[in-house]
Amino acid sequence: MCHDVAQPVVSCQQEPQMKPSEHARAALDAAAAAAGIIRRHYRAGAAVTMKSDRTPVTEADVAAEHAIRAIIAERFPDHGFYGEETGRSDRDSPWLWLVDPIDGTKSFVRGYPFFSTQIALMHDGELVLGVSSAPEFGEVLWAERGAGAWQDGRRLSVSAVDAIEDATLSTGNLATLAGGPGWAALGRLVTRVNRSRGYGDFYHYHLLARGSIDAVVESDVNILDIAALTVIVREAGGMLTALDGGAVGLETRSVLASNGRLQPALAAALEG
Repeated sequence: MCHDVAQPVVSCQQEPQMKPSEHARAALDAAAAAAGIIRRHYRAGAAVTMKSDRTPVTEADVAAEHAIRAIIAERFPDHGFYGEETGRSDRDSPWLWLVDPIDGTKSFVRGYPFFSTQIALMHDGELVLGVSSAPEFGEVLWAERGAGAWQDGRRLSVSAVDAIEDATLSTGNLATLAGGPGWAALGRLVTRVNRSRGYGDFYHYHLLARGSIDAVVESDVNILDIAALTVIVREAGGMLTALDGGAVGLETRSVLASNGRLQPALAAALEG
């Protein structure tokens, strides 16, 4: 759903939706299949085990990823696949699917709805497609490089806010940042913005893409968490980089995202 908000925010635009490509159609179908599995387990409760890194995994994570992988493999058998639960198989292909079946498993386990399915596609190392599906929110956002970002048939646009003092900032996991030299700079930034909240996970990127907030700062992420969201934010007119300004890649662990207009000022503020 798109939200009507006061200017200078730019809300979703009414225009004919770009027809999804074959790749996008597969990703959307895979996300829908995963959503059915996730909803059933969320209602009934899912058995939880701990992985070696002390993060939880449930039968819903595994079943949803198998469903996604089966659809991708059937339609694109020569493509590579990198999944949170089933690992990576490149198949010597320039195409690599990046999948987190439940991004936000800790939320899922604790019974609150801040979790999503993330499906992205890389071609020759460049992110070209993203689908972000939040079953309990009833939200599916998708984007393809050069074709815009979409939700419910509406094209998404970031806000037009161009001053830090007018901006709404959301933060996610900040553990690494809190233990490093950037913590004081973030604190100073928080005192400058108009409003700060910690929406976290997929949700603040959805808000950013449709112009409801203006910036996101996050650390301790995995590429599987943010690959699809990177495409969505960029295609909505925004920017998403690592905190140091670097390009998003397989090793990215931090995020600075904004409506684009604010990116230089935010980057300078976070440098201290």
